[in-house]
Amino acid sequence: MTNIFGLNLTELTSLITDLNLPKFRAKQIIEWLYQKHATSFDEMTNLSKDLREKLAQEFTIERAKSCDRLDSSDGKTTKFLLEFDDGIGVETVLMRQPYGNSICVSSQAGCNMGCSFCASTLHGMARNLSTGEILAQAMFIQELLNQTGEQINNIVIMGSGEPMLNYDNVLNFIRLVHEPYCLNLGYRNITISTSGIVPGINKLAQENLPITLSISLHAPNNELRIELMPINKRYPIEEVIKAAVNYANTTKRRITYEYILIDKYNDNMTEAVELCKLLKNQLANVNLIPINPVKERNYNRPSLARIKAFAKYLNDHHLTATIRQEMGTDIQAACGQLRNKHLAK
Repeated sequence: MTNIFGLNLTELTSLITDLNLPKFRAKQIIEWLYQKHATSFDEMTNLSKDLREKLAQEFTIERAKSCDRLDSSDGKTTKFLLEFDDGIGVETVLMRQPYGNSICVSSQAGCNMGCSFCASTLHGMARNLSTGEILAQAMFIQELLNQTGEQINNIVIMGSGEPMLNYDNVLNFIRLVHEPYCLNLGYRNITISTSGIVPGINKLAQENLPITLSISLHAPNNELRIELMPINKRYPIEEVIKAAVNYANTTKRRITYEYILIDKYNDNMTEAVELCKLLKNQLANVNLIPINPVKERNYNRPSLARIKAFAKYLNDHHLTATIRQEMGTDIQAACGQLRNKHLAK
């Protein structure tokens, strides 16, 4: 049977008309799926009993169930491990911030990028997530927020996985949550993060969507970046920067470069100087992220003095840099940590 959760109105209308049903039924069903959060056809009370039974024979509504939940002590961050019908688990995070509720969704179950600092890569990648599975993460949290009359204000596709290697499903998800019958979320409230898959960045630039592009940079030169991110062997830093500049020029959207700070490794003044030269005169900002230590990785967090000194140098040399507000450190909110804990059982 066909899982209809994750379909847009055009796709669902096509399936409905194939069953010789009127087109307006698709709109009714999609409202039940994405606005009323129905998990079965029995809940769709404005459809006849015979129609509900017919739909149940043809289609399924596959959502996600919660396997684990961790809440930060300050109440601002909640991390969920959600599981799909085949037993695959993914992580999703809710961050309650002064400017609204942000969620971080995963695009793949696990990751095969092999970044040396990241927990998501420890067990490799299980598989890509479908459009519906990415949407299920957002809808799970929206249902939670409905209890207090809140809504999702921002979505970042920064969870486990490389979105550009699951491009079609990720773009379908982005377009779907933008629809008024779904989450009605503005494109400017969506951020997609990549480790630097150049063809994906160039393709995204042509989509004519004003979404924010975030690039995991983490080093200002090829030698250091290869040590941290093996993907740099395939897409060297010069190619990544060229694609980013093209994206900014095409979309008129500022690029965010993510830069993890690792004690006495890539947080020296030498790297700060190189970074300023690399990003000079770009429509960009740098998001500095003190590393969230992973026990399997031998990296340490810099002192506050080193973090501030690095940020000050960038800002003093006309490169806008901010230090990411830490959220969920006490619940191991770094990508992959909760999923890995369950895989180890």
